[in-house]
Amino acid sequence: MNVLRRLPLLFALLSAAGSSYAAGIHIGVVAPQDGNFATLGAEIIAGANFEIQAQKDMATVVNEPCTEDGGRAAAEALVAAKAQVAIGFLCTETLEGALPRLKDAGIPVITVSVRSRILMEDALKNGWPLFRLAPVDSAEAAVAIDTILKNWAAEPMALIDDGTIHGRELVGAIRNALEEKGLKPVFTDTYRPGQDQQIALVRRLKKAGATRVFVGGDRSDVAVIARDAKSENVPLVLMGGDAMRAADQPIPLLEGVQAIALPDYASLPAAQPTVQAMRAGGIEPDGYTLPAAAAAQISSQAADGAKADSKPIAEKLVGTVFQTVIGQISFGQNHELTENPYRLLEWRGNAFVPVTPSN
Repeated sequence: MNVLRRLPLLFALLSAAGSSYAAGIHIGVVAPQDGNFATLGAEIIAGANFEIQAQKDMATVVNEPCTEDGGRAAAEALVAAKAQVAIGFLCTETLEGALPRLKDAGIPVITVSVRSRILMEDALKNGWPLFRLAPVDSAEAAVAIDTILKNWAAEPMALIDDGTIHGRELVGAIRNALEEKGLKPVFTDTYRPGQDQQIALVRRLKKAGATRVFVGGDRSDVAVIARDAKSENVPLVLMGGDAMRAADQPIPLLEGVQAIALPDYASLPAAQPTVQAMRAGGIEPDGYTLPAAAAAQISSQAADGAKADSKPIAEKLVGTVFQTVIGQISFGQNHELTENPYRLLEWRGNAFVPVTPSN
């Protein structure tokens, strides 16, 4: 079922949730309902609604226009509805507008999307009750650095990027950390992205003696490089970042290409009962669906713990281990995930799978 066609039904269900499930915690769900981000908003609403109903909690859904003014309006709506926790929040601008008011009202926030390091620094400085289910923006590079040091330290290694801000910053962070450890690449370059072929680049990598290559670029570019390396008989182990989680087109990715990426949450063992139940109900657990479901679970468990201990919910969010559809989750004193969710994955068949010794 197309996620946009589900929007009216999802909004109706959430609007009714406050009266239908009046026994539990009141959760505010903030997500875009129209515009360019409506599809992502529908994923958040679908996942949150599924768990809110399962937990017999209450819900108020609030539109997120991704502006500071919209954030302030969302906060006022949550306060008026007497929400106890707010989840979702796709956009940094919304949080910047909402957090000061939500602090005053004692409503903690769990974002499933926003990764801004600066925003969290501001939140901690100002006492804003922001918790992040999304990884911090430096987490991807941290796992890449660790993986390269463990697996490639004895190999001639190259670092290349596509010249975009994300690609350049990702590769720059990796290069600086590796060189601090005394590991220097044999080749570095910025390639031209979106090309039909990258044979010249492959030949330059061969000439430099590189056998391992980290690519700060899109999946389509990595697929072209892998194809051309194979056609040129140049044995390269290629690894990309989280941008590798994209459509396998126009050129299919070759077996064995690696990625430092978030896992497919729908494939995790902890998710299977919920995934099956969602699909039985016509909900495909794509994108933010399962993280939003996890945020609703965390909210409910934290509220139960806060009630039992006579403490604010925000206090129970720190240091508690929550059992969720995407596995065990806990937040540190910095309100970030205590475990980095990025993993080393490898393309096998038609999916990225975790790298194991048998791979």
